[in-house]
Amino acid sequence: MSKGGNKMRIVFSFRSIQMKIILICAAICMIALRGDVSAVESGMFRLLSISGSEKIILVSQISDKKKFLLDASDAKITVDGNPVEFDVLSQFSIVQVKMELSKKKKNSINLDGRASEIKVLSPETYGPDASR
Repeated sequence: MSKGGNKMRIVFSFRSIQMKIILICAAICMIALRGDVSAVESGMFRLLSISGSEKIILVSQISDKKKFLLDASDAKITVDGNPVEFDVLSQFSIVQVKMELSKKKKNSINLDGRASEIKVLSPETYGPDASR
């Protein structure tokens, strides 16, 4: 009986180790996914407003006019592929924005997300008379 009992203990011991491994993996996955889940979106937007002091922009989708208030303080901003300062954006009305959508607050302002890239093609480069 002792030999059979030892086999049972080994089987139960092995199953409990498997369960512990599964529970640890599940816990790691839950911790990894616990952060803000944000959607990445990119497209052409109409630039409606710029806050220079907070580096916040208000953009709307051209197709359905859905508006987004975005933190652009860390955004990589380029005009015709050349890096520019945030202030230069005020000269343009149409921009291409890559953004991460997630509800956040910055200085008591409710934001829809953050802009990671803002690209502008100037009319001189990509206008009706320019070759494409």
